[in-house]
This record gives sequence, C-alpha cells and structure tokens, in this order.
Amino acid sequence: MLDHHVQIVLDEDRYQKVAREAARSGASIDTIIREAIDRLASHDEERSAAVAAILAAAPMPVPDYPAALRRELDAAHDPAGA
Repeated sequence: MLDHHVQIVLDEDRYQKVAREAARSGASIDTIIREAIDRLASHDEERSAAVAAILAAAPMPVPDYPAALRRELDAAHDPAGA
C-alpha cells in the first residue's frame, strides 16, 4: 500500500534516464523510481556486511603484552613519527 505522496524535481539528464528506462521496461516512471529506492541497502544490511567483512579479515599479529601494543599504537598515531 502506498501511504506517502512525494514530489521530486529532476534535471533533464536524470529525467531522461528514468523516462528511457520506463519506456524500455513498460513501467511507469513512478515504478522505476520506487524500484530504485528498493535497491538501496538498508541500515541492517550495511551493518551485516560490515560485520561479515570484519569477521572475514585475516588475523593480525598482536604483541603478547598490552604495554607493547600501546607503544605500537602510540607510535603509529604520533604525527612526529617517533
């Protein structure tokens, strides 16, 4: 069910792209725009993809002692490169 009425203004190039796709597919311009919106990733999909990328990453070598890791991190973020 369509609940909201939205008015948009398109430049000529965008309008022509949408109009060509509507003519090619036999759908209305409204339908082409709704389908484009439906293809946008949702926030949950983006989060899931980010988590999957983190979990799929190769393990990183980490020093055995927290103090050594702290020194490594501090050195990496020191603008003087110390």
